[in-house]
Amino acid sequence: MSEFRFVYPAALLLLSLPLFLFTARFAKWVDRRPPALLFSDTRLMGNLRRSWRVRLRALPDWLRSAAWCLLVIGLARPQSGQTQTLLLGQGVEIVMALDISGSMRALDFDPQNRLEAAKEVIAQFVMGRSFDRIGLVVFAREAYHVVPPTLDYGALLRSLDQVRIAPEIGLADGTAIGLGLASAANMLRASDAPSRIVILLTDGANNAGSLGPVSAAQLLAALNIRVYTIGMGKPGLVPIPDDQGNRQLIESDLDEAALQAVSATTNGQYFQAEDLANLRRIYDLIDVLERSDVERQVLIEWQDQAWGFLWFGLMVMFAERVLRHGVLQTVP
Repeated sequence: MSEFRFVYPAALLLLSLPLFLFTARFAKWVDRRPPALLFSDTRLMGNLRRSWRVRLRALPDWLRSAAWCLLVIGLARPQSGQTQTLLLGQGVEIVMALDISGSMRALDFDPQNRLEAAKEVIAQFVMGRSFDRIGLVVFAREAYHVVPPTLDYGALLRSLDQVRIAPEIGLADGTAIGLGLASAANMLRASDAPSRIVILLTDGANNAGSLGPVSAAQLLAALNIRVYTIGMGKPGLVPIPDDQGNRQLIESDLDEAALQAVSATTNGQYFQAEDLANLRRIYDLIDVLERSDVERQVLIEWQDQAWGFLWFGLMVMFAERVLRHGVLQTVP
């Protein structure tokens, strides 16, 4: 970001000097005494055409004022600089593992379904971070890398906005929690960040994939990756739209025991979110728990801009002298 400053800002007070002199001159003109000698009437010359010299007679005065302003600004020593941010330390590296199985269409988070509510809260969580690299994995019957850990939150949020329920975009339905965790671990495996975490959000039990949630958690624990698990949805019957848009009731199959085991294995925590407000509170809590100790230094390399004002001011002053004592010279 560009910055601008004056080394000697007090010098700018001299800019008011031309105004002060003009005010004093005007007051003197108003208070002048009546002339002792009266001349003949000059109204007969009022209709005479004014020459360009007459029209520009005030130009030298304006140029003198402009030159004064430029020289004063140069005296104040203006400087410009480009800010550079130096980060000391590293932030947290985070991967969001998001369930996009068909059950995420459930409408117990009215007026949104579970997936749209989760996307909204995740977006708010991302916008609250500053120096943390954040990635996104989605999973249904298979797991998919959407965005690798990045500081480009704009690109991440655009990709998050395009996430849809798996059957709606032609992907096989299912809930492969173990594969989702393994894909998130694969994103973080090569990272040297001091803190690496996965935030797993799902509303069902693991029913797909060759890797179980607890086995995947053991792999993450070996890599020193902590997992926060969020079980989404109310227990019991929940409304869900069918292919024709009609609502039907299905039984919520959230496997809280498996999610608790995953978080315990990786030294994380398990949370249950039954409504949108509760989901927001969970992400706010994780946001507080996983804060980085990054320090920021702002460096500015200042460059003097005074010479431009000084040279331009001298050129304007030279032009004023030439005009005043040349083509625009007046006789007292």
